[in-house]
Amino acid sequence: MRILALVMAMIGTAAPTPQLTRDTAAIHAAGVTGVQARAVGVRTEVATAGVASLPSKRPVPSNGYFRIASTGKTFKAVVVLQLVAEGRLSLDDTVERWLPGLIKGNGNDGRKITIRQLLQHTHGLQDDFPDFATEADFYRHRFDRYTSADLVARTLRHEPRTDTGWRYSNIGYVLLGMIIKEATGHDWYDELRQRVIRPLGLHHTRPDRSPALPNPHAQSYQPFEKNRLIDVTEQVINDLDGSLVSTTADLNEFFRALFDGRLLKPAQLTEMTTNLSDLDPVVAELMPDSQYGLGIFKRPLPCGGEYWGHGGGDGGFITETGVTTDGRRSAVVSMSSVLGREWADALRQQKLADQLIGNALCR
Repeated sequence: MRILALVMAMIGTAAPTPQLTRDTAAIHAAGVTGVQARAVGVRTEVATAGVASLPSKRPVPSNGYFRIASTGKTFKAVVVLQLVAEGRLSLDDTVERWLPGLIKGNGNDGRKITIRQLLQHTHGLQDDFPDFATEADFYRHRFDRYTSADLVARTLRHEPRTDTGWRYSNIGYVLLGMIIKEATGHDWYDELRQRVIRPLGLHHTRPDRSPALPNPHAQSYQPFEKNRLIDVTEQVINDLDGSLVSTTADLNEFFRALFDGRLLKPAQLTEMTTNLSDLDPVVAELMPDSQYGLGIFKRPLPCGGEYWGHGGGDGGFITETGVTTDGRRSAVVSMSSVLGREWADALRQQKLADQLIGNALCR
């Protein structure tokens, strides 16, 4: 693996193919303010489109920082599965085993929820994360701070879902971070740094604990009630204990390492990629024919076969990722604005991002 990395470094970054350039430009043409895309295979190619800032019109940095939001769930899943391989956790351990008395009340019961269910979004707990309904809400509350304990307390105000099917959840991964700390005595990010970030040389991946982003970065934008784009770059992300900032280069390296065997033992990678659930109807409409493993999506390739990845969206940034099963090809796109507030806008933006990832992996 080190020889391959050395060869890649010698080859360096090449000019993007016309297809990657077109796909990046198409996302910008649809209304996204700034786009950066990076595809890695035999060579690395990077394309950008749009602007990093609407007032200044400065160009999008080719490897700028951005908030990766739920893409970080795969990072957290890797730490959990490494601990399973070491015998320090079991996928069948209950939440009660590690966080006694925490999930209790209103019908919520940590004795009935396993680590496997947290990883796979089949635990039944209800999300209750703070959100900005209006522009005024954003300016009034963007610096409010919530810890993992705060978010768990909000969840416990609700009864759990009665069905046992797949339902995308953030609180499950908040609990996983708390379990990692109980099992190791360290914050989950400290474990991630020792186990993943340092070994892979992910020098631009760090916790998202500041309202401001490191430089260079694009400004992020989001529409509110008047559908006018507002600069939402400076804000505190809800889960201060679990959010990450990264770059397209680091995310490509992480997903390639996951599938070429550098991060997980075969037994744990098999658990991650064969313990699959069908998505609920709402998410399935957004990503047809996709399934969810333990912290990662399995998705169909337009040229046949499948790929793996995990998207994320928060703070105005939307990320999509993809890697082939053998880890040889990967692609990441970061978009620095949300197209609109309607479901149709989400579908359109997802479709454009999927097109870019699919074309990059199919070449």
